[in-house]
Amino acid sequence: MTERGPDFPASSGQERNALENIPETDSPMASRLDEEILRRRTFAIISHPDAGKTTLTEKFLLYGGAIHLAGSIKSRKAARYATSDWMEIERQRGISVTSSALQFDYKGFAVNLLDTPGHKDFSEDTYRTLEAADSVIMLLDGAKGIEPQTLKLFEVARLRNLPIVTFINKIDREGLPPLTLLSEIEKTLSIRALPMNWPIGMGRTFRGVFDLAGRKAHLYTSREHGGQRSAESVLDENDPGLNSLLEGIGLDQEFREELDLLTSDSDLWDPGLFRSGSVTPVFFGSALNNFGVELFLNAFLRLAPSPGPHTSDRGPIAPDTPQFSGFIFKIQANMDPQHRDRFAFLRICSGIFHKGMSVRNVNTGQEIKLSKTLQFLGQKREMVEEAYPGDIIGLHDPNIFHIGDTLAEKGDFLFEGIPHFSPEFFVRVQIEDPLKRKHLRKGLNQIAEEGAIQIFGLDPEGEREILVGAVGQLQFDVLKFRLEHEYKVRAKLEPLSYDRVRWVTGDSGKIAALANTLDTLLVYDREKMPVALFRNEWALRYVVEKYPGLAFHGTSPRTFRTSSADR
Repeated sequence: MTERGPDFPASSGQERNALENIPETDSPMASRLDEEILRRRTFAIISHPDAGKTTLTEKFLLYGGAIHLAGSIKSRKAARYATSDWMEIERQRGISVTSSALQFDYKGFAVNLLDTPGHKDFSEDTYRTLEAADSVIMLLDGAKGIEPQTLKLFEVARLRNLPIVTFINKIDREGLPPLTLLSEIEKTLSIRALPMNWPIGMGRTFRGVFDLAGRKAHLYTSREHGGQRSAESVLDENDPGLNSLLEGIGLDQEFREELDLLTSDSDLWDPGLFRSGSVTPVFFGSALNNFGVELFLNAFLRLAPSPGPHTSDRGPIAPDTPQFSGFIFKIQANMDPQHRDRFAFLRICSGIFHKGMSVRNVNTGQEIKLSKTLQFLGQKREMVEEAYPGDIIGLHDPNIFHIGDTLAEKGDFLFEGIPHFSPEFFVRVQIEDPLKRKHLRKGLNQIAEEGAIQIFGLDPEGEREILVGAVGQLQFDVLKFRLEHEYKVRAKLEPLSYDRVRWVTGDSGKIAALANTLDTLLVYDREKMPVALFRNEWALRYVVEKYPGLAFHGTSPRTFRTSSADR
């Protein structure tokens, strides 16, 4: 089995190569596979909106050498945009509305960074992306602490037992005291928070961070908008210059007392508890001004695990299994609007991918040759000749892949299902130009296949009215924008007062009777499955009690696994 990585929090002064401690083997192919697994880190960043997630992503790319000037989402006049925000609506609004997969090399590590939307209306995309991650960075705003969306996404990461590393951002602004932030993490999330560095000052007195493992102070000078690397100076713990700096901001005694307190907790570090998601290492800094970001990146990549086994219906599939396998966790159309392309994002779970190899879609039984395969840096793309467990690759999709599909070189196993969620908001779609109906259908179908929306019709064939459901209201803004800009269709979206949905199975006559039930609307999904929409919880309970012979499912029993929302 592949070794999972170092068991200790390393400081930036402990320069360890990612390829150390590789298990010896007599097989050159196995040795290369083990090497590549060991140096890979595949992780997602989760946060509440405006905590600075996209900015932190840009700084990682900056320090990784993938870009030379970080796009500031605050500086639109400079015509610079975040690399991960490649959709036009993201650039106009300054928010992330879809996940991005970004790959780059850094100090011997092969980094796969999954940038996810922070807004709750796009959380379904984030949930699916977490299925492809091996660890998580939880980003907090130092002035706000734990916010609702952070808590929601944290619980998803905890369900998967993902290791979680915390970065407390915006510490150069006035905010909550650091000890208060640690206490809030532990009380709200029921996870042990162990600081790995400590801020020197705060807000206007902020001067840098102190590395608790290396016992050194890292002092930074910010640049405008933090678009380039910041100048840095490093002082030992007992350097007179550090004493003078602390005295100058009036924190000499307080800072030393806090260091003594934190040092007493240093023996509490347990790599096993970290990997199970029970302990989170905590770092402080400012992504916008490049305070503590490189120190954090160095430490995070040494803390984060390399790819491990993935759960399937035949048991765990180890990454060093020689046969290639992976699963589709995201589909995206029109990444290049001029070519109207469509890509399926695949997380590699085992073996080595070679361009042109033949695999089987285990879900459909179809044999597929993987010829057009890409890796991404935002909208930029590179052809992939070879890839390894942990890597994310884009497969050209001529409408043959679906979210949750398992691709395997050999074997008949299925990877654990990708979660799907019931829509909570619904609209009626009305097209302005009836001659554009085919364009509307194409656009709706492609966007639905990405998992962003769900389509319903008042009849099984969907020839009458078209209804669309989504998890969040902002999805409708994105839908309307994309229909107009990508498919040249202008549509009006009329809100409907339904907020609960259940797929229905059972006697067809009883199902048809639902159409005449008060506060209930009977519709059909794209698979022609009957679906009941309810105006409120009372209407749902009434129908469930009135029709005991029918079964009501939170997700489609044909397409997805049965949901815990079934009743």
